Amino acid sequence: PDSHGFSEDPAADALNMRATFVAGISIAIVLGSVFLHYLPDYGLQQWARREAERQIRAREAQGLPLVTPQYYDPARLSLPPTV
Repeated sequence: PDSHGFSEDPAADALNMRATFVAGISIAIVLGSVFLHYLPDYGLQQWARREAERQIRAREAQGLPLVTPQYYDPARLSLPPTV
């Protein structure tokens, strides 16, 4: 008979093997989920969202539009001459 190495008794061996398998998979899923949940902010997505919301609140408080039509000052740009 096949043995999984947990016991000499085949019934106890199968039961212990299944219990170890279920417990190992359960621990891997729980610890893996906790690890993924507490990873740092990948790509700074959460920081970028908070910063954007902060900028929007500041611009609304100052009465400015959210996006200015002239993002760069045209007087400071060196453009190629038109032909």
